[in-house]
Amino acid sequence: MPLDYSGVPRLADGRTAAEHIAAVEATGRAVRVPMNNGGKMMWHVWGEGSGKPILLLFHGGSGSWIHWIRNVQPLARHYTVYAADLPGLGDSDPPDDVRDVWSVTHAVEAAMNALLPPDAPFALTGFSFGGMIAGHIATLFAPRIRRVVFVGAGGLKATRKPGPKLHKLLPDMDPATLAAEARRNLEILMLHDPAQVDGVAIHMQILNTTRAKTRSREMGQAFRLSEVLPRVTVPMTGIWGEFDSTTYPHIQERIDLFRALQPDFQMHVIPGAGHWVAYEAADAFNARLLEVLGSQGRALL
Repeated sequence: MPLDYSGVPRLADGRTAAEHIAAVEATGRAVRVPMNNGGKMMWHVWGEGSGKPILLLFHGGSGSWIHWIRNVQPLARHYTVYAADLPGLGDSDPPDDVRDVWSVTHAVEAAMNALLPPDAPFALTGFSFGGMIAGHIATLFAPRIRRVVFVGAGGLKATRKPGPKLHKLLPDMDPATLAAEARRNLEILMLHDPAQVDGVAIHMQILNTTRAKTRSREMGQAFRLSEVLPRVTVPMTGIWGEFDSTTYPHIQERIDLFRALQPDFQMHVIPGAGHWVAYEAADAFNARLLEVLGSQGRALL
């Protein structure tokens, strides 16, 4: 049954969220490359051929490149940006095992080898589930990675305050209910300020969660990032929203966890923002990420 997005609010200029997403997507290039199992992985590339240093973006659980929709164009002024649809999510085919983090990781590894210029150095930023995958990828590409930036990373063995359960979005819901349930889930998990839940966020939530195959939450609950972090040798940095629903009020516990491995680890907290900090506080996030990566830029060339 096709999804009905007619309950999703339009933008202030009258466009639909789908039209806005398509317009941003059209400023880059979509490319599907082979994974290790015969499937294809979708990437969106901005700044291709610019000669600028490479930055990879890994989105969150049940997401897609759209998690970075407010970031790709500003970041592409400084970097060649590769925004992934992780295996089994977005427009990418599933890995062999949708419940196994290494199955996802090795599928990404194969796609990266097919996509990126050989031996080219890069920086890597991973949001939520994407942070978990970034940590695993860092153990496979260490000589080429200049820095991993974790953004509200999932899979850490650290305290999380219980919250309301998310509701499943179903294609047979009427349009108003579908949009309302997507808004509710976004307010619980993704965005701290309900006023920031706009049509683009709602459309993204419906589109991505209803087609997700990879079981990212199960991997997070198994603490798969904490499991692999001791093997990460590249420099690590954190960017978190102040009121991240997966962390607040236990941010210091995450800082201590990272600093036990890398004493010079820096955690940058964006005031007033929730879990999806790259969307809710995009300008502040973009500026901070560029600042964090800035000292690495020349080394990446």
